[in-house]
Amino acid sequence: MAKCEKCGKGPLFGQNVSHSKKATKRQFKPNIKRVRIEVDGQVRRMYLCTRCLRTMNKAG
Repeated sequence: MAKCEKCGKGPLFGQNVSHSKKATKRQFKPNIKRVRIEVDGQVRRMYLCTRCLRTMNKAG
């Protein structure tokens, strides 16, 4: 699974807990997108989470 290249967000681990309280392992995966973005005047492809994309769009 890819990580966000800006903030480093990656998969987190936890447990599903059923009604009977039986716990099984699960994984929380971040919403990662591969985007083309301009960095220092050059266009690069990066893996970014949607939170970072939203922040970058908001900042301009």
